[in-house]
Amino acid sequence: MITSISALKNIHKTTERYGDHEGKKEKDLIKISEIKNLLIFQIVQFKNPTSRLKDIDIQGLHLINDPLKVTSNSETRILWCGPNNWILTSTNKNILNDLNKEILQNNFAITDLSHSRAIIQLENKNSKEVLKKGCPFNFNKLIKDNCANSLFNGISVTIDMIDDNPDKIRLFTLRSFGESLYHSITDASLEFGYINI
Repeated sequence: MITSISALKNIHKTTERYGDHEGKKEKDLIKISEIKNLLIFQIVQFKNPTSRLKDIDIQGLHLINDPLKVTSNSETRILWCGPNNWILTSTNKNILNDLNKEILQNNFAITDLSHSRAIIQLENKNSKEVLKKGCPFNFNKLIKDNCANSLFNGISVTIDMIDDNPDKIRLFTLRSFGESLYHSITDASLEFGYINI
C-alpha cells in the first residue's frame, strides 16, 4: 500500500513556539502551517483554441487572463500564472472530473502537480513583513485574491494571498525545496515570534 508523506513531515512540529513569543498572546504570533491534501493542477491553453475562456465554468469559476488575479470559492482557487496558464488548487476530490467535463482536451493541457509541491501558509498581520525579508516582490500592493510568481531567498515560489484580515498567504514551491523554504521562512519569522500549527 502506498502512503502519502508530506513534504515537511520531518521538520514541521505543531504547537511549538519560537522566536520572540514570550509575553505575547497566541493571536499575535505568526501562525505557520503546512497545507496538506490539496489537489493542484496546472492548466495551459494551447495556441489557436476552439473554445472561449468565458464559456468555461469550473464549479462556478472561470479562467481569466488577468495578471496576478485569483478566482475562488469555498473549495477551489484558480491562480493566474502567465498568459493562458493557471494553477488550480482544490479540496474537492472530484475536481478532476469537473475539469475533464469542462475543459476540452484538444484545447488545454492539464497536469497534476499535487504531490510535487510543498505548501507553507503564514497567517498574521506581519506575514508580509516576513516575506519582504527574502523576496523582491512589492508586498504592499498584494491584496486578497492576488497571486505572484517570485523568489524567496533564491527559491522559486508561487504566492497566493488568501485573505487580508489578517494576512493569510500560501507559498508553493517544488517539493525538493520545501525544507529549505521552511527554514528560510521560520528564520525570517523569529523577530515576530511564531507558532507552528
